[in-house]
Amino acid sequence: MSANKVEDSAPQPVFAKQRIAPRRPKPRNDDELAFDGWGFRDSAFSVTADGHVQMRGARYVISGKKLPRLLPWMSRVLGVELDPHESAPSNYPPPVTDPVENAVFIERLRNILEPEQLDTRPEIRLRHGHGRALEDVWAVHHRGPARVPDLVVYPHSEDEAALLVRTACEHDVVLIPYGGGTNVSDALRCPEDEKRMIVSVDLKELNRIRWIDPVEQTAYVEAGAVGQSIQDVLAEHGYTLGHEPDSVELSTLGGWIATNASGMKKNRYGNIEEIVLDVTAVNCDGELVRSCVGPRESVALDLRGLLFGSEGNWALITSATVKVYPLPEVQRYDSVLFHSFEDGVEFAYELTRSEVPTPASVRLVDNLQFQFSQALKTEDEGSGLIARLQKWLVMRVYGFDPARMVACTLVFEGSRATVGRQRKEIRRLARRHRGMVAGPSNGKRGYALTFAIAYIQDFALTRYIVAESFETSVPWRDVLPFCERVKAKVHSEHAQRGLPGRPFVTCRVTQLYPAGVCIYFYLAYYSKGVEQPAAVFAELEHAARDEILAAGGSLSHHHGVGKLRAGFLDRIHSEASLTVLQRVEGALDPGNVFALANHQSDGLPQEPGTGTNTGTTTGTSAGRV
Repeated sequence: MSANKVEDSAPQPVFAKQRIAPRRPKPRNDDELAFDGWGFRDSAFSVTADGHVQMRGARYVISGKKLPRLLPWMSRVLGVELDPHESAPSNYPPPVTDPVENAVFIERLRNILEPEQLDTRPEIRLRHGHGRALEDVWAVHHRGPARVPDLVVYPHSEDEAALLVRTACEHDVVLIPYGGGTNVSDALRCPEDEKRMIVSVDLKELNRIRWIDPVEQTAYVEAGAVGQSIQDVLAEHGYTLGHEPDSVELSTLGGWIATNASGMKKNRYGNIEEIVLDVTAVNCDGELVRSCVGPRESVALDLRGLLFGSEGNWALITSATVKVYPLPEVQRYDSVLFHSFEDGVEFAYELTRSEVPTPASVRLVDNLQFQFSQALKTEDEGSGLIARLQKWLVMRVYGFDPARMVACTLVFEGSRATVGRQRKEIRRLARRHRGMVAGPSNGKRGYALTFAIAYIQDFALTRYIVAESFETSVPWRDVLPFCERVKAKVHSEHAQRGLPGRPFVTCRVTQLYPAGVCIYFYLAYYSKGVEQPAAVFAELEHAARDEILAAGGSLSHHHGVGKLRAGFLDRIHSEASLTVLQRVEGALDPGNVFALANHQSDGLPQEPGTGTNTGTTTGTSAGRV
């Protein structure tokens, strides 16, 4: 064998590996999205001619299949009779006001951007003026938002984004960053009294992974990249980001940073602030960039930290340097049944104290949410001989009570040896807490159902059921009494108002920490015959949030504050803290160009705009999409 041959077969030195330039993913295709609801146009729940619920499409584990148990179960839980063929009215599309125009600014934009990068169509402006909070959804289907963006722009590069921001600052125009539109904190609602032109900056064209560094295991990703696209492109080169929120099919990197988000696999990969090493943004002072990104540094105040949780205020996030990880050797699912929520919580606590690493995802649902998962079984699930035998074994032999039992779904990622060790230890822990292993298929189904359940809110509205989710974090010792307090508060508030039937309030533990957990609630009530159903829901949610804070929970774990929870800020911050925060953002954006007014307490003065609109208002009469 020649020396050359030996040299050719030698492994490449690790530090000689070059950065990878991945393919560019396709930008978000708005034609695929449902403007009047969650997710994709081809996926939604509806009622068939025989009165059964069915999810159309083919994207999800239950797509294309009938769900005969769902409506009867909803009727029982809510204590009302749901007519399968009765549908609540919707006024979609609602009226949209004519746009406010700043003529000089628009003329400047036409010299900067191509015509297709500017959009004034009413349906596009409407979509960019709301998120997915219940109030947003209700407004879109009924009265319409009071104010929407006047123009939607699509910068194609970070340089264009910087030029756009500078031009807006020069001409006193309001900018609203837009990623996937999935927020549930009322963060995208335009201030009703804003007289200046409002421009929604849609970052869908800033969706590239510019490079992947195989030595440092980092990547440079533009802020408009959608989570699913990031996953797909990284996987082609053997890597993963590991950040997987429920909204991963739609939400973006910039949105994750702006809301300080968390994903379902947090236990293995960390929350977004642990994944992101550096952030690039632009505001009226220019581009906020640094010369290098090291593993750690001590260089005075951390400007990056001000962007986590900024929620569209004071700057436009354009890109970030993030950690990436080699794709795990194996991915495995599992599930465990427990006799009670108490048993499950004790199991989860001990799991965080185990020497074996916590699985990538651990999600424990309470009994009502466990029943919900059973109600989502398709007509071919649970009806065969094997399923009946399994049910008999669980109930009769092992003594599980259908009215108390709960389930825990688990996702393992890592080396084959580590995952094997984790599964063995966890099954041992489960047995110590009277747990019964329910198997990988149930675990995989439970995890996958998460993405389909997001469509339930829209379907519920068609049945006069208003519903929303909210989350918090709480110390371990408070978990059990905390959950009971919040549920009891909702039931009490529901009864005081004399609302129909019973409320639906359920929770699950979704993320584990050494000091506590994230708890995720679902809340719903039947609203037929109720005046102003969305306003009544807001009262119920407000009461629940008030109880959360009184019981020791946080204002939010990963949804952010937006406008929905801003009124509670004086409950968690001192007056001095609020004053400092207000002054910081006022100094960062003195012209109030990023004028969304998110996470600003009602008790504090708002920084006004300069009010020197250099354009003209072209009318406020209502148009229709």
